[in-house]
Amino acid sequence: MTALTLKPAGAATQRADVLVVGVAKSPQGGKGPVLAPGAEAVDQAFDGKLADILHTLGATGAEGETTKIPSPGGLKAPVVLAVGLGASPEKDEEFDPEKLRRAAGSAARALTGVKTAAFALPIAATEDLQAVAEGALLGAYAFTAYQDRGKDAKEPLAEVVLLGAKPRDKAHKAAAQRAAAVAEEINRARDLINTPPNDLTPEAFAAIATAAGKEHGLKVQVLDEKALAKGGYGGILGVGAGSANPPRLVKIAYTASKGARHLALVGKGITYDSGGISLKPAGHNETMKCDMSGAAAVFAAVVAAARLGLEVNVTGWLALAENMPSGTATRPGDVLRMYSGKTVEVLNTDAEGRLVLADAITRASEEKPDAIVDVATLTGAMVLALGNRTFGIMANDDAFRAAIHEIAEEVGEQSWPMPLPADLRKGMDSPTADIANMGERMGGGLVAGLFLKEFVGEGITWAHLDIAGPAFHEGAPYGYTPKGGTGSSVRTLVRLAERTAAGELG
Repeated sequence: MTALTLKPAGAATQRADVLVVGVAKSPQGGKGPVLAPGAEAVDQAFDGKLADILHTLGATGAEGETTKIPSPGGLKAPVVLAVGLGASPEKDEEFDPEKLRRAAGSAARALTGVKTAAFALPIAATEDLQAVAEGALLGAYAFTAYQDRGKDAKEPLAEVVLLGAKPRDKAHKAAAQRAAAVAEEINRARDLINTPPNDLTPEAFAAIATAAGKEHGLKVQVLDEKALAKGGYGGILGVGAGSANPPRLVKIAYTASKGARHLALVGKGITYDSGGISLKPAGHNETMKCDMSGAAAVFAAVVAAARLGLEVNVTGWLALAENMPSGTATRPGDVLRMYSGKTVEVLNTDAEGRLVLADAITRASEEKPDAIVDVATLTGAMVLALGNRTFGIMANDDAFRAAIHEIAEEVGEQSWPMPLPADLRKGMDSPTADIANMGERMGGGLVAGLFLKEFVGEGITWAHLDIAGPAFHEGAPYGYTPKGGTGSSVRTLVRLAERTAAGELG
């Protein structure tokens, strides 16, 4: 785990293995990069020629670009790393926090094998400090649990020192503590997503949640297959029927006080998704260990809320199952009786996420929370609509949908509001059951949202986040985003909880 330290000391006097400074693109088409605030002392050590030297080495200030150079005399760090921030801000404006977050992440990734790095990036406000801290801690992430780490293996950056921060300043200290808690929980979610499915079964996931509950004072309840059968959770049981690893429904609750508002988070936790009898084609199931990313995000958000001591009650519901084909698996054409009492005709067993979520949403509704937000890698259709870096937001309340979109933008997560067209509901009519789990192929992501809406308790505000695109990154790392599990939506959920605690949401 990467340590985080605040230091008010200037860059020239800070002892570290590497000193990180920011550079931006030259405005008005000028040549070479320009130095960002925070690099003044370093530039002085280079006799005011740091930007020229970086330009000679090919640096442009482009976002995420990193350039290492040896330090001259006068600096306590032997190496300087310049990281690109992209376009310079307009006059009288500051760098966007998300740019700082990404730059810090890029720098941290470039410093694998380094023990201590001092970051002298521009910190004009507390939000900037928090963004740099988050980016550095997220960028330093590596999943190595299953690799043979020899004596020569390079470990992730061990310590991040934030220069220009004041450890005795209450606002700075609080921002750093928040950044550390959120980043560590995002990295916990990433670990879960990256864990192979032969080790992260529903039972194993439930055990991890139980252990975290004991550590952080959370109340955890686990319903095993017998309790699920007794309770009538036909959706969760139907999805898990084909697997040797039985399903679980986990409730993990953080209680602030009796008078606090109550936010319920529901996460899709398909620990492996083969598609069931409706088997996925080759090339589509190699990464399906990530189909529990929604549950990982919910789990991480609840723990973060507890660590931050937020004045809001947050309950997480982890709907965990493994979707496998076998002689006992649910078949296309089967009818499941859900926890709500509604019957669902299963037309495609690979549309399983909505089945486990439906049971969990119904159960969450019984506690009459002020709002329910479900998170799921639910549909390929959402990836086709929004790409690999943006999650979709659907809701039964336009203002709530808009608020979540605003919150996601505030914390640097890409999202987009999506509609729930009433005319698509008819496509899920079934001649056999109350509803089918499939409807029209076009607009499939919206159809899935309409299906979930059927199971939300009357009068309860609800939103659905389809994170199928950004939950798992298969390309090269960028910014603070690694290859593999990303922890998508955790920051949005935590900020939602904070704003709910502050009374900013109706």
